Amino acid sequence: MTRLIFFGTPRPAAKSLRALVNAGHEVNAVYTRPDRVSGRSREPRPTPVKATAMELGLPVYTPSNLRGDDAIKELAAIPADVFVVLAYGRILPPAILGLPPFGVLNVHPSLLPLYRGPSPVVTAIREGAPETGVSVMLLDKGMDTGPVIAQSSPVPITEADDAETLTDRLFAMGVDLLVETIPAWVRGDVMAMPQDDESATVTRLVEKVHGELDFVKPAIEISRAIRAYHPWPGTFTRWDGKLLKILEASASDETGGVPGVVSIVDDRLLIATGEGSLEVKRLQLEGRSAVTTAEFLRGYPAIEDACLPDSD
Repeated sequence: MTRLIFFGTPRPAAKSLRALVNAGHEVNAVYTRPDRVSGRSREPRPTPVKATAMELGLPVYTPSNLRGDDAIKELAAIPADVFVVLAYGRILPPAILGLPPFGVLNVHPSLLPLYRGPSPVVTAIREGAPETGVSVMLLDKGMDTGPVIAQSSPVPITEADDAETLTDRLFAMGVDLLVETIPAWVRGDVMAMPQDDESATVTRLVEKVHGELDFVKPAIEISRAIRAYHPWPGTFTRWDGKLLKILEASASDETGGVPGVVSIVDDRLLIATGEGSLEVKRLQLEGRSAVTTAEFLRGYPAIEDACLPDSD
């Protein structure tokens, strides 16, 4: 079987690592991000990929960066036919891309050249794309610009999809595609197809500020943002001087007047927007647990007629 060095960090990447091992590939090293302090205990915690690698008895490396001669020499000394990258969280330097004889393969959750960059799933949902997919590509010096060696069929994006569920589904498809493609790639049975740069679209890095809702926008755009930004950074507004997270909502054709104004209609919480209304299904007030709209209104009926964001 093919000898691999694996680069990855989050939970979907950990699942992919396990699948590659189960498929019989020889994983000679796993690279992931360093442990991070989290939780109330403030104890360093390993990444999901590190935890999985340790469980599987694989050698794990957690360098703070991959630049410099020492990192390159370390990688060059590990026997590998191909490197595999899944959501590692760092760009591999050009000197590393040339180390393995069959290149560095990356699973990217879009149908390249669409949605290059750091936020392909978030952007596809936020923009209301009807479908997406997953690509296996060769990394080059650009941002997701390398040739594609395998691609899935289009995957419909439904109203039930958020960034978390769609990412999980795409990476599950991606690792199946990767497991199928690696042996064929090493044998020379598949060709690398250059991307059409003229058709390319590029995504931007998601930041915390992007989660703040703007009710001047149409309700359909806001409802997509709520799905796109779950679980991070989440979507929020402010009421009564506190952060108010909107966890689940849908667009409604009902008109609501001034954008941001809250109305209660038949026990439904509606927020007027620039076009239509946003019907809130689940929400969470700062310092409280997440609740349904019905539960929230029993405790906070005073939100009716408020105009969000409201810091008073």
